[in-house]
Amino acid sequence: MLSHATRAQIAIIGAGYTGLSAALHLAQAGRDVVVVEAATIGAGASGANGGQVIPGLKHDPDTLESMFGPALGPQLVATVAAGPDLVFELIRAHRIECDAVRTGWIQPAASPDALGLLAARAKQWQRRGAAVEVLTRDEAAQLTGTQRYWGAWLDRRGGNVQPLSYVRGLARAAIGAGARVFSQSPAVTLTPAGHEWRITTPRGCILSEQVIVATNAYTEALHDSLRRSLIAVPSLQVATAPLPPALRATILPQGQAASDTCHLLRYFRMDATGRFLMGTRGRFGEVSRAAPPRHHARAIAEIYPQLSQLPLEYCWGGLVAMTRDHLPHLHQLAPGLLAGLGYNGRGVAMATMMGRLLAHRVLGSSAQELGFPVTPVRRIALHRLSGLAVRTAVQLLRVRDALTRLREPLPAEDLHHVKSSP
Repeated sequence: MLSHATRAQIAIIGAGYTGLSAALHLAQAGRDVVVVEAATIGAGASGANGGQVIPGLKHDPDTLESMFGPALGPQLVATVAAGPDLVFELIRAHRIECDAVRTGWIQPAASPDALGLLAARAKQWQRRGAAVEVLTRDEAAQLTGTQRYWGAWLDRRGGNVQPLSYVRGLARAAIGAGARVFSQSPAVTLTPAGHEWRITTPRGCILSEQVIVATNAYTEALHDSLRRSLIAVPSLQVATAPLPPALRATILPQGQAASDTCHLLRYFRMDATGRFLMGTRGRFGEVSRAAPPRHHARAIAEIYPQLSQLPLEYCWGGLVAMTRDHLPHLHQLAPGLLAGLGYNGRGVAMATMMGRLLAHRVLGSSAQELGFPVTPVRRIALHRLSGLAVRTAVQLLRVRDALTRLREPLPAEDLHHVKSSP
């Protein structure tokens, strides 16, 4: 806990992936860095996500290059593609024990139409030299252990980690490089003080010429424009009891993580203890560990009927920062004041990369040198109604997914195979 007044060259608010990656890179560059965290390390989404390390963004590379032009567009694509490389390099360099597995990420197609879109996406990445491939229905079934999908694409650049262990490992690495990290020290106010910025906490304060706001979906009242530039959406995960060894060998046997193409995304993987993890959008309010959401159990039973009798032993969740354009944003809020946020469900890789981008920006890099745009903050209209809008959207997406299943049922032989699986 920060319990005194202090100075630093750079102050960072938020000790998730973004803030700690920035702190680590700045400390390694010889800068004096102080990080304040409102709760404990990993208490937010950085410690409570699905642990999937996914390259790229929601938009395909051709779309990104069209959006940002021939100069910045290709650089942006290369930057976001390199997120997993950075994550696994930090894990290796700092010996972070977080059950890291890098055998790839699978995106299974929930319908024939979705499979066509995935094939086009894979071709775009293949033209850029990425290690990706389209999987037939049988190949997808072999790698996932389910007949539920019509095919998939496999991106071998991806992987998965134990997210809480990873964020704690980043904290240890940043501290080892010289950064000062204070937990249980929420930033109450952020105000200009001459040529510096003053951050006050309940029992201390920091004066710094440079400040990075790395609070993402947990920004709240600290900076109102930032808070209104995104929608914080709850995402929940559940974990089953450990699978019996014989059954475990059939579910994602090569260790890939998966995120399907349903309108209401389902993402899943196996963990190091042999538990099956399933995540999807959650409800606003407290997470109930005693009664995990019924739709998680239904999703598991639909995709893996052979797991439907396994009890769900854990339930946890965090807030995902969704932006209007589905892109992460790096903002220069004022002289000496930066922010990075808005990972739209791909925070493990992208937030780690954003931390490095913010560090390089503080050290003087231009947007062109970063390979990432520096943009103004744009508030979302009628932001106060966002909670209602998200609840409504989730229900509509569930309906659309149900209609897709009715319109594109599995062939009879596949249904028989699924129902008869042990």
